[in-house]
Amino acid sequence: MRSRPIGFLLSALAGAALAFGGTPTASATPSTTPAPGSASAGDVGTADACYTWSGTLREGSSGEAVRQLQIRVAGYPGTGNQIAIDGAFGPATKAAVQRFQAAYGLAADGIAGAQTFSKIYALQDDDCTPVNFTYAELNRCNSDWSGGKVSAGTARANALVTMWKLQAMRHAMGDRPITVNGGFRSVSCNSAVGGAANSRHMYGHAADLGAGAQGFCALAQAARNHGFTEILGPGYPGHNDHTHVAGGSGRFWSAPSCGI
Repeated sequence: MRSRPIGFLLSALAGAALAFGGTPTASATPSTTPAPGSASAGDVGTADACYTWSGTLREGSSGEAVRQLQIRVAGYPGTGNQIAIDGAFGPATKAAVQRFQAAYGLAADGIAGAQTFSKIYALQDDDCTPVNFTYAELNRCNSDWSGGKVSAGTARANALVTMWKLQAMRHAMGDRPITVNGGFRSVSCNSAVGGAANSRHMYGHAADLGAGAQGFCALAQAARNHGFTEILGPGYPGHNDHTHVAGGSGRFWSAPSCGI
């Protein structure tokens, strides 16, 4: 687990944040003193080097602050589901926030405020990755995320969502380390390892997991609850030595040896 640097000062003013539907979104610029009319201290989280929210977000909110929140709770969509990363705080996002809150012993009201954001800050590093996963783990192909089926920026963004799903899965499995053998592949990297022509690795959505302390089947079974729409494991051709998990459209789960 990587060490996390001490955060900055207090959070940005809620009164200076953009508002959508009457609910404040985030400010990325910390401020040290509250302005008249700003949110109370109970509504404002500690500033963070990656991204800082101010005020609260709830059903009906929209904008970049919601999208950033959705990335962090992407691993809590409910069994067989996947939440959209679209900046619209609807019922699915509320339910995901509630599951995140419950997982960490917070009041599960589905409203993202200071306590929820403080927990997220504690779970992420300055590059916005969750503390237990890195971009390097999710890309053993090249250094710039180029050459896939989507732009480099999109592939990297998809990998970030994948990492947050893995973080949720790791926590649900007792916070034991999850071994990531690889993730993003360019078209040439995918061809070199004999990957499928339409592999989700080329979109940045996928990760191949080693057995670790959990075992391949436990990983495949847990993945069903954390936003992975593609799960391939023991019993599926070519997957007896790893568990493959991925997001993206459609759903295909097959790990016959694991009862999936």
